[in-house]
Amino acid sequence: MIVVGDEVRTAIAAQQPVVALESTIFSTLGLPSPANAEALQLCLSAVRKTGAIPALTAVLDGVIWAGVPQELYERVLGCSVKVAARDLAIATSQKFSSGATTVSASVAIADQVGIEVFATGGIGGVHRESEITADISADLNALAQHPVMVVSAGAKAFLDLPRTLEYLETQSVPVVGWQTNEFPAFYTRTSGLLISHRVDDATGAAQLHLDRRALGQGGTLLVVPIPSEAELDSSEIDRAIEKSLAEVQERRLTGPQVTPHVLAAVEKATAGESVAANLALAEHNASIAGQVAVEIAAR
Repeated sequence: MIVVGDEVRTAIAAQQPVVALESTIFSTLGLPSPANAEALQLCLSAVRKTGAIPALTAVLDGVIWAGVPQELYERVLGCSVKVAARDLAIATSQKFSSGATTVSASVAIADQVGIEVFATGGIGGVHRESEITADISADLNALAQHPVMVVSAGAKAFLDLPRTLEYLETQSVPVVGWQTNEFPAFYTRTSGLLISHRVDDATGAAQLHLDRRALGQGGTLLVVPIPSEAELDSSEIDRAIEKSLAEVQERRLTGPQVTPHVLAAVEKATAGESVAANLALAEHNASIAGQVAVEIAAR
């Protein structure tokens, strides 16, 4: 069962701009407290400043929310269980007390209720050594299946970025750069990987989404580089990631255990600078998503 919050329901009915938000990034699984609460307020505010309405997604008491009411935000911040798209029916049938929605779950929810734009920090993707583990995020298939424009700072930096791009191509998901011709690498603005398409403003992004919708096609990944003032040193990030991935193998961590471990290791290695970078890129993505949603609603 999906419950649409009052403000979001009114906005959708009036064909006003709405931006869906995941909740994993705002839970303890995404950012440490109190940075997770700061991230939530920054993203909510960024969307509203564009004239769009934010729709925070989560599972609470067995109910899937699209537009969590403010009085329940504290429960979202305290979530310690991830809910992906495949878990949504399980979460409702088994009445999960609380669950933080991933990208795949949030995109599925957005599509179900008629929200066309979704903002996140970074999507999941193809993991390194996937030829052995077959570890590929459900986020990628969700992008292919649901006609939602996903705004992110690329994929998480510790993933196999070339294979992630290749997988998206096989799923017919266009990867479009926001004022860039390179795939961003989350904490850094560039990865050295060229992408074929770009847009330079919200008008272009909105038209692309509407044209794909008219053709009955799936989602689009709009990749937005982290603001230059928040970008981290790529060599420092690479060293931290390599060390943390070695620990992942040593401890035999898999699936949803990997991301929190790597993010914590990067935070430690950068003396907290990665958290500030995460806040900056999440807020920036939310703002871009709001601008695109406004343009879509105006057409």
